[in-house]
Amino acid sequence: MTEQTPAIDGRQFRNVLGQFCTGITVITALDPDGKPIGFACQSFAALSLDPPLVLFCPTKGSRSWAAIEVAGKFCVNVLAEEQQPTCARFGSREPDKFAGVPWHTTDLGVPVLDESLATIECTVDSVVDGGDHYIVIGRVRALAESTGTNGRPLLFYRGQYTGIEPDKTTPAPWRADLDHFLTTTSLDTWL
Repeated sequence: MTEQTPAIDGRQFRNVLGQFCTGITVITALDPDGKPIGFACQSFAALSLDPPLVLFCPTKGSRSWAAIEVAGKFCVNVLAEEQQPTCARFGSREPDKFAGVPWHTTDLGVPVLDESLATIECTVDSVVDGGDHYIVIGRVRALAESTGTNGRPLLFYRGQYTGIEPDKTTPAPWRADLDHFLTTTSLDTWL
């Protein structure tokens, strides 16, 4: 006996999931000709501490993802609040998304957006089917935090950009029980 999946309205699906605030990243790489490529991506997450793995989910029709898969390596650029125009540029069909955006290539050979809040350089570890998207698992090879931004991330909530309150520029102090939860893995923990 097979279980029937109820029909889910696409607009309602987006509205409900829009209640979950996400950070915004730009995934970058060099195509086979050495040209920088990239796309805005809000489906990014940490996956594993040991080994260090992250994931992101590009649409199956993404031309940028196809080139990144061939390259076998990429950079996750965590956008800072002031990078909203950069996000809009990388979320567009603009042919040269890097025009006017300061960037450099790292030792791993991936483009890094200079004004990002953080960067995570990875090699493609595996790719899993995920409906109309792929789930790309990246093995972290290098990472860095920027000191040149205000320290606040660019966020997406209910279909629009948002940010952290101006007076909330530093995280709340760590509690010992929270630190223990986040660094101890068991069958009951998510990280």
